[in-house]
Amino acid sequence: MSARFCNISFFEKLKVYSKEYHQCFKYIATCDSPECLFTKKLYSKLIASSHLLEDFLDFHGAKNNKGWYFYRELTATVRYLSISGYIQEHISNRLVFYDLPKTEEFLEEGFATRCFIAETVLNLAGVIMDEADRLGIPVPGENYSQDDFPSIVTGGMLDFDIDDEKPCRQQKHIVKVTSEFLNIAKEFEHYGIYEKCATEEILAMVPGSINEVEIRRFEMLVHNLQSFFDTYIIYGGLRFGDRKLKQLRSYFSIVLHLLELTGKLLHFYERHLHGVIGSGDNLFGQVRQRLSKIIDEKALLDRIVNYGLYYAVYFMSAGKTLAGKILNENIERGSIEVNIPQKLGFHSRPSLLVAKIVQHYGGEVYMRVGEDRFDASSVLDIQWAGGKINKENITKVVFEGDVRALKDIEILAGVNYGEDLMGKGVPLPRELNYLK
Repeated sequence: MSARFCNISFFEKLKVYSKEYHQCFKYIATCDSPECLFTKKLYSKLIASSHLLEDFLDFHGAKNNKGWYFYRELTATVRYLSISGYIQEHISNRLVFYDLPKTEEFLEEGFATRCFIAETVLNLAGVIMDEADRLGIPVPGENYSQDDFPSIVTGGMLDFDIDDEKPCRQQKHIVKVTSEFLNIAKEFEHYGIYEKCATEEILAMVPGSINEVEIRRFEMLVHNLQSFFDTYIIYGGLRFGDRKLKQLRSYFSIVLHLLELTGKLLHFYERHLHGVIGSGDNLFGQVRQRLSKIIDEKALLDRIVNYGLYYAVYFMSAGKTLAGKILNENIERGSIEVNIPQKLGFHSRPSLLVAKIVQHYGGEVYMRVGEDRFDASSVLDIQWAGGKINKENITKVVFEGDVRALKDIEILAGVNYGEDLMGKGVPLPRELNYLK
């Protein structure tokens, strides 16, 4: 079906498509404090109206028009800042329901992020209204008031009148979720953001190693994990139920929202500030310079790294202990007896491969040598066991713990732990491809 066109002019349609957007900024321009912007309702109105207006402008070629390009960039700026503001409002409102440790400093940093976003939107208001006047865009006579954008928080709560019955959940689902959480946390560690960074350090990382693509990838992993959790483990949430499971979901949620916020701010920074091609001698560079005068670029980068990413790493790391505990309470346990590596015993390669299998699944596995038990997730522990094995001429050992890991250790033992009798590496079975 072909697109439908009508005889309404560009400016007549623009008046319709920009009405709520300009009505919002007419209201914002009257605010003398960013506090009046701290509501999800206002941010949601800005998100919807700026998205609609941006699409309208793009359809009519504003990105390729000297007169309209800056106005279009302002609209995109509003959209991504508003999405970020909405997410931060959600974090601030929901934090009281999350069972998380040591949130005092996080609350303070969250408030600083709210202020940065709200003040930036406030600074945009006058510029947007001036651009509308320059372009001859009619501004609606109607105005919003603060009563139109109340906070979502009230003093009362609906009664909790649905019993907290323990839902029927299979242990394998809990094992799957906790194992995947531990794997994501391990992969996330490569960022190494364990203390706040100076501006020079941030500029060296963004957008090279820290960028929208990388953050969005982790966001999707955590989002999928939380969706699986809500579908198969706790549907709808419990108020008084299994505290450890509720707390684990709190870690999922806070990390997910922080990654969403970080991803949106990175998108804006990379696409509309850092990624703009050209210098001040051409249109693109001139627009970037104009945006930089409105938006504190250093403050933006600080919120991206020292708030969004820093606390995503912090809560991901903090959740590992809880996830490991839940995992080991739910894994199916067993034991196997296998040969030791022929000729060379448990030296570096066999010890490393066994430890990587155990670490991959995350559950407890121990190597039993006589009356002694050694942690099979530790290369050093396995090598300590190897010394006892050599000394006592032991030919077989017992592994006990997570049956998932035991199955793969048995496969590994079947190929002499990945090496020939001369100690050279041999191809591993397909089931162990994750060890490569």
